Amino acid sequence: MGTNKTRLPCPFQGCGSSDAFSYETEKRIGKCFSCDQNYPHKGMLLHDWAEKEYPLGSSDDMIVNKPSVVPNAGNSLVHAPYRGITEATMRFYNVKTDDVKQVYPYPNGTNKTRVLPKNFDNNVGFKSDSLFGSNLFPVGCSKKITITEGELDAMSAYQMLSGGGYINPVVSLPSANPNGRMWENVSGYLDSFDQIILSTDNDKSGRKVAETLFDLFPDKTYIMDHGIHKDANDFLQANAGRAYKSAWWSAKRWSPAGFTAGADDWLKAVHEEKPYEYAPTFSDGLNDRMRGWIKGGITVIKAPAGTGKTSLFRAAQYDLVMNKGMRVGALHMEELKSTTARGMATYHLRTNVNTQEDQEFYGVSNEKLDVAISEVAEDNKFVAFEVNPQDPVEDTLKQVKYAVTVYGCDYIFVDHLQRLAYLSGVEGATAALTELGVRLVEFCKRKNVGIICISHVNESGATKYAKSIEEEAIVLIELKRDIKAEGDEINHTDVEITKNRPYRSTGSCGRLRYDPETTLLKGV
Repeated sequence: MGTNKTRLPCPFQGCGSSDAFSYETEKRIGKCFSCDQNYPHKGMLLHDWAEKEYPLGSSDDMIVNKPSVVPNAGNSLVHAPYRGITEATMRFYNVKTDDVKQVYPYPNGTNKTRVLPKNFDNNVGFKSDSLFGSNLFPVGCSKKITITEGELDAMSAYQMLSGGGYINPVVSLPSANPNGRMWENVSGYLDSFDQIILSTDNDKSGRKVAETLFDLFPDKTYIMDHGIHKDANDFLQANAGRAYKSAWWSAKRWSPAGFTAGADDWLKAVHEEKPYEYAPTFSDGLNDRMRGWIKGGITVIKAPAGTGKTSLFRAAQYDLVMNKGMRVGALHMEELKSTTARGMATYHLRTNVNTQEDQEFYGVSNEKLDVAISEVAEDNKFVAFEVNPQDPVEDTLKQVKYAVTVYGCDYIFVDHLQRLAYLSGVEGATAALTELGVRLVEFCKRKNVGIICISHVNESGATKYAKSIEEEAIVLIELKRDIKAEGDEINHTDVEITKNRPYRSTGSCGRLRYDPETTLLKGV
């Protein structure tokens, strides 16, 4: 009768555990609960004493592939098989192993080091801004590209998908939570493929990656169902290559839509979602009514021409970035980027540098101006974007998603809605803005961001084309200014909230005063 021996030394090179291995003498199989490897498995890398201490069976169904010990004298790095990954695959990805570590070369010229079995703490100098393996597969070399969460999974997937004369690019994320810089660097590369197939764990990190890819490539993002297997390497070690290929071919287009059912789902929503989170504005009057710029929906600022809507935008953007620690994206369709930059610098310097003439008049040097702009824009905390005039609605949505996903923007400012309508053509303007409003609201709720839009109105207060977005808005702010007033009164704008879905409070929010000398706006 067989015996199950426990608390034994692990036979696998690179593990080092002295008491995590369990071995069944009759079946001649085992498992290490430290490195999570089954004994035996195809391509395993053993210590030279292992087969003597833990004899292997001889039947074909018990031994997938007779393992061989790969000498690694002198602790030198070699292309060694590991956890079912063959030497040929290791050589293709140029991954090298010694007795204690495994080194993954990245396209950016830095290396990621894995201290075996799974310690990534020793990675000083590694830059996580590229995809492992992407240098091996040229842009558009195949219709499909597969992304995994780890380097071993990428090599495992590539090995299982290889054959048949087709190129099957497989790359890996540098971490479970890639940063915005990485997505910015690889978006063009990924966009060259028709389908992006995600092969990751079905956990919070995996779902977040899927959502990011969906936001960047909504028509290209597909996700595999791993079934009982955790990841690609788990398939490989289980000799389940056919099952992996079947799951790969059966990958489904991913969508964030789904059901909320059961107590667990509802409790998760309550404890993880942040409905109507906000950042206070620069105006006490606005804060009294709506608490701040609200996330999770659209705020529309409506007023006739000449009432200070753009000035309000500028004041709000600067305050959010420099005083509230928020990241802001801006679509200003009626001004040059230099105008936007000078406007933000004006608030930073508290001096009018809106034009070259203003800058010279107030004696502000170019060096001082450059420092001000750099301090506002550093670390991509304030970004501006443009839209394709040939497809303004679809491109606006795409650019908003990119600003949030890649640059981490908390708020997006759109100036102004009518310009988007005009670009869409008069006949389809209302329908286009209606579609945009619905899709932006869905995105706001899902990503917990705030979108603030300007809407022009005529003298009677009616909007043109944008009525549907007003209906979708959670807050409506109306501005009024008497452009015929005399004295300092002409510099004052009355503010009123006429719709406030989150907090219900409507009515007057006091006044804003524009300083014609500094061009700054403040609450009074």
